[in-house]
Amino acid sequence: MTRHAWKSPFALKSTIAAVFAVSLLGGTAAFADAVTDATVAFLMPDQASTRYEQHDYPGFVAEMKKLCPGCKVIYQNADADAARQQQQFNSVISQGAKAIVLDPVDSTAAASLVKLAQSQGVKVIAYDRPIPTAPADFYVSFNNEGIGKAIADSLVEHLKALKVDPAGGGLLQINGSPTDAAAGLIKKGIHEGLDNSGYPILAEFDTPEWAPPKAQQWASGQITRFGSKILGVVAANDGTGGGAIAAFKAAGVDPVPPVTGNDATIAALQLIIAGDQYNTISKPSEIVAAAAANVAVKLLSGETPKAEMTLYDTPSQLFTPAVVTQENLKAEIIDKKINTAAELCVDRYAEGCKKLGITN
Repeated sequence: MTRHAWKSPFALKSTIAAVFAVSLLGGTAAFADAVTDATVAFLMPDQASTRYEQHDYPGFVAEMKKLCPGCKVIYQNADADAARQQQQFNSVISQGAKAIVLDPVDSTAAASLVKLAQSQGVKVIAYDRPIPTAPADFYVSFNNEGIGKAIADSLVEHLKALKVDPAGGGLLQINGSPTDAAAGLIKKGIHEGLDNSGYPILAEFDTPEWAPPKAQQWASGQITRFGSKILGVVAANDGTGGGAIAAFKAAGVDPVPPVTGNDATIAALQLIIAGDQYNTISKPSEIVAAAAANVAVKLLSGETPKAEMTLYDTPSQLFTPAVVTQENLKAEIIDKKINTAAELCVDRYAEGCKKLGITN
């Protein structure tokens, strides 16, 4: 699927964060007029999460429109198919793309794409998921290892506050896709949070393609195997966490043990409001999308974007997200205008919103 840029204007929801992102990359004044008509591709990995169409792409387009109104943006989504992403990558190069923002389906396979592009003078910005075996020109993301540790730490603190005794029980760990290097970083962070927590990991699963049904199927098997020994679930994103919650509900487990998430999708926020999910990570994708646009324009203008660190031999800019629970959902999501009460507090979630002080 391919869409071009300026059909649906988008207002960035987190103005302060966006300004912060731009300032870290050196601002826009020095290069806004340098490139005027380049083609830039924005290639996303899958549709298992709604974020790419709802947040990342519109945020990227909005920033590109400000920085380079004459530039053309090509958007495509690989739908979790690495071969399809390779075809899309080749296609946008043939269409004249001079910079490609790539969120890879398969981080290892993407190395050949980086080498191909760079051999033809095309800049590659790794987005969200790093490409470990072939340095891209730049990498922008939230801190994935930090995300994993944060959700694990949050769950452990919650269990300890409830005085949940780990004796004889433990946690399930549901990771992301084994072909996604970002999932590997989240997994590493989760282990940092859990390994010395006192709460053992009963079982662990790498979820192919981040697919919620596969996470649900695995969790169902673990519920049969461990039953009430499951004290909580550390899931690497909202989709896999939602799959685990669905498995508990299908098994008649009530209440559902605390389950983590990541991405702050509307569905997950509603599960938190309802008390079915314990936490998620708020990482407004528009922030990283805007940063990627800034990097693309700087690279096309012959400038060097400002990096705060090097990861996998790639200059990188990583942003810090926020853990969201019932306690701070209003402050982190509603007050910061990431989502509105009208979006979240519908139907059966209205009563939960009232209890949390969230009103239209």
